[in-house]
Amino acid sequence: MSSSSSALPISSPELTVALSAVLRASLATTQIFKTIPSSLTKSDKSPVTLGDFAAQAIVNTLIAKYFPDDGIVAEEEASALREDEQLRGKVGELVKMALEKDEQSLTGTKESELPSGSKKWSAEDWEQSDRFLSALDRGNFNGGPSGRFWALDPIDGTKGFLRGGQYAICLALVENGEPILACMACPNLPYAVSDEKPKEGDRSGVRGDGSVFIAVKGKGAFHRSIAPPSAAFEPIKMNSLSGGLSSASFCESVEAGHSSQGTNARIAELLGISSPPVRMDSQAKYASVARGDGDIYLRLPVGDGSYVEKIWDHAAGALLCEEAGGSVSDCSGKRLDFGKGRTLSANKGVVVALKGRHTEVVEAVKKALIEEGRGNLLGEQK
Repeated sequence: MSSSSSALPISSPELTVALSAVLRASLATTQIFKTIPSSLTKSDKSPVTLGDFAAQAIVNTLIAKYFPDDGIVAEEEASALREDEQLRGKVGELVKMALEKDEQSLTGTKESELPSGSKKWSAEDWEQSDRFLSALDRGNFNGGPSGRFWALDPIDGTKGFLRGGQYAICLALVENGEPILACMACPNLPYAVSDEKPKEGDRSGVRGDGSVFIAVKGKGAFHRSIAPPSAAFEPIKMNSLSGGLSSASFCESVEAGHSSQGTNARIAELLGISSPPVRMDSQAKYASVARGDGDIYLRLPVGDGSYVEKIWDHAAGALLCEEAGGSVSDCSGKRLDFGKGRTLSANKGVVVALKGRHTEVVEAVKKALIEEGRGNLLGEQK
């Protein structure tokens, strides 16, 4: 990655494009949320469907424009749009709106600082259905252990999005099986300016509307307010936990079906942690731990552990925490392997903690799983 934009603390054309992509996708999703009726039922996922398609189309379009040889591993594909002309039209309108937004007013980067694209985007492009659908279908890359590709979750935390809670647009560049660049927009996660840990939905003592996070392997992690675009990126670090692990707090999923909250409680007991967990949706948990709003993130297997994590659910967040001073592994302490295709098939669960405390947390995780008779998830006998 070579030099590029002066608006960023790290010079990289890939990072410049990634920031533009996730902020444009964020613009589209916030526009959708404004139109969600308060009477929306939990079973009605139409705003999420619209947001997923629009966000992925926006990001895929920009990656295809500037890095046409790069594959994209993403969650959505275009078959539903091929069958639904009305939905296709709504997605197209959102994509056009987001892509026409002036670069400097959105990201703080001048158009001239963007890398040379293979083709200048124009609004007419999105009047051609084939181009629109093919951009979405660029997300069907299978990944693998060699070369480079992008991993995208267009809306991570769909239930959080619907309730006005936490969700994230998460994009990572993976090279030879390891994330090397991350960009994450969290439209509802306030940019804190005080030492107080922000609570879900609490906008006091903050500036801006939402936060955007970036990281480059070996170069550190940073955040800034999504608005205004002139806001400077500032470095972030995980808490030092000078008082020991007993002073730590957990971040965990709101949904009990996503992670074993009962096991988490036992691990907290083993570590002497008495603070209640902070629960939120999406990879915003990774971002919160990276900047010190929480200290430990556990996503432990539920039940028999048959669920296999998707790489787009963790690639951006894992790099963000590692560059903020953390270690990220599975339940047995193995690094996450992003080179096995579209899933983390070589890993069970996720454990994030400060680098100097990570081993202690992993040992508590192992003990708790063995107590439950689930030591097989560690590759051990029950």
